[in-house]
Amino acid sequence: MSAEFGGRSGRQGKLSQWLRGRRPKQAAGDGGRETLLLAAAEAGLPLAPAAHPAGYRCSCDRVGCPTPARHPVSFAWQTQSTTDHAQIERWARHQPQANFITATGMVHDVLDVPLDAGREALDRLLEAGVEVGPVAESDDGRLLFFTLTRGTPEDEDEWWPCELDCHPETMDEHPGLRWHCRGSYVLVPPARLPGDDDPSVRWVRGPEYPLPDPLSLLEYLTDACARYADVRPDPTGAAWPLRH
Repeated sequence: MSAEFGGRSGRQGKLSQWLRGRRPKQAAGDGGRETLLLAAAEAGLPLAPAAHPAGYRCSCDRVGCPTPARHPVSFAWQTQSTTDHAQIERWARHQPQANFITATGMVHDVLDVPLDAGREALDRLLEAGVEVGPVAESDDGRLLFFTLTRGTPEDEDEWWPCELDCHPETMDEHPGLRWHCRGSYVLVPPARLPGDDDPSVRWVRGPEYPLPDPLSLLEYLTDACARYADVRPDPTGAAWPLRH
């Protein structure tokens, strides 16, 4: 998890001062969970409570839950999502095991890629001097790049769709690059997946980094995903490239 909150100016410097001003007892009591959640909110990421692991199952108790510990607890998560510190503190303290999601398409989007492709792209982006914002890693084999959103225009005709757009119900259709925008969400660190005691979703680069334009990252991510695309046999024995 990133702990590089100091030594920055502007909004990052204010965030550093705010984090240093948190009471140590709060951070120590929950392994830093509440401090990390509030740091995400301070960076503008709207949060809402999510399910959590119950052993190897999901806390929602739904038989065969398709996304255990990865989904919001309320159907109203889009309107419920907030950056209000007092509300997030209440949720965190009243639901000490809960994961949290951040709703995309309001302030930020997330470009979600397979782990190996994401690591290669991140190295190339940093070597090229491209501004990279917050990045999270998930133990289910994904790297999440947090970016500015494409926006939520009042005029629906101004919205430009993309074939990479991903929503909770279309996750399986996007094994390569997923673009979480309006109507989608991702887990925000720290979060746990079933079977893990330690955080399964953690920051590689924390929320103190400014959100970049998604288009500045897209070419690097799509190139890396193309190089790491799997070739899997189909039931007839033929091979087909997993490219989307």
